[in-house]
Amino acid sequence: MRNKPHPRRRGSFELARGIWATWWYTVSAVLLFEVFLIAAWASAWGTPAGATEVDPIALILGVVWLAATFWILTAYRRREEQGPLLPRRYLPALAVCAAVAVAMLITTGSWLAGAAFALQPLVILNWPRGVRLRVVVAATAVLLAVAFIERANAATSLDPAAWAVGATFSVILPLASVTSLWWWDVLVAFDRARGVESRLAATQERLRVATDVHDLQGHHLQVIALQLELAEKLMGRDPDAALEQIRAARVSVGEATQGTRDLATRFRTVPLSDEIANARDLLQAAGIAATADAPVDADGAPADVLGPVIRETTTNVLKHGGGRRARLALEARPDGWRYEIVNDRTGDDADGADGSGLEGIGRRVAEAGGTLDVRRDAHEFAVVVRVPGEQER
Repeated sequence: MRNKPHPRRRGSFELARGIWATWWYTVSAVLLFEVFLIAAWASAWGTPAGATEVDPIALILGVVWLAATFWILTAYRRREEQGPLLPRRYLPALAVCAAVAVAMLITTGSWLAGAAFALQPLVILNWPRGVRLRVVVAATAVLLAVAFIERANAATSLDPAAWAVGATFSVILPLASVTSLWWWDVLVAFDRARGVESRLAATQERLRVATDVHDLQGHHLQVIALQLELAEKLMGRDPDAALEQIRAARVSVGEATQGTRDLATRFRTVPLSDEIANARDLLQAAGIAATADAPVDADGAPADVLGPVIRETTTNVLKHGGGRRARLALEARPDGWRYEIVNDRTGDDADGADGSGLEGIGRRVAEAGGTLDVRRDAHEFAVVVRVPGEQER
């Protein structure tokens, strides 16, 4: 049997992998724009002779600059809103970029090339909120001004067509890079908001539990205190009445205990609509194409019976199914409720070993007056549970 990761761990891993993959897509987009810039200035595109001439020095300088900007981008991975523009350990990369910009100016003879290679590392620094836009606008304006002056004065010996390509990539690079980083910032903001929402929901639930426990226990303890106080006052002149109050206090203690148990049971019981949704999400996190159908009044079904059934059958699919698809369905019938879970089968589970969980499901369903049906064929496995409604049990 193949070893499979725990579904919950796998779901967390899939989420983390998705965020990490988005980061690499972001970095790859920025680096791709920079590669175009390097290629534009290192290659004399469209020479009169129709040949492509590549300046090896400019190409080497571009590769060094690309590595330095990549190192600066890694600092952006875990940026903080109030963090420094660039941590100290990344300052050498910024110095390398500045040196390459000067060298590129000397090599190509273009001030625009030098300005583009100098400004790009500054654009991808950790600027505060609202400042980055002004930095991009300023950098683009500077590049446009340098391009206009250089073009008007014919201040470069590069082929006009090659220069035009380099100028185009130089001007659009800051905006293209920041747009990619902005998408990453949006993803990080959504991820943080999701975490905050989850913690807030947990806090609200704890406050609700605390309030319910306080109201329940506070009421009963007040009643018990009054009953015992009255019994103490009656003990000397009317022992029978005092004994009656003590018995009443004991009844109040039992009511408080039962109320606490009922409260705990209510909070432990997950609505069946949530059980179905959680089961579907769990299967999808494990790589199974799962669908789920439940009526709008699903929470009226007997959750104490069907809740464990849903969890156990979902676990059974994860452990023994081996397939790629699953379907969960809960529907109301005139005689009660019908729950079905169906998944496809592969050759790996041909032995029919479905785990001991189905035996426990059968016992639980039988105790509730329901039935369990298991259907197997070469390509599909299904579990069907029928249970009476709450009022019929």
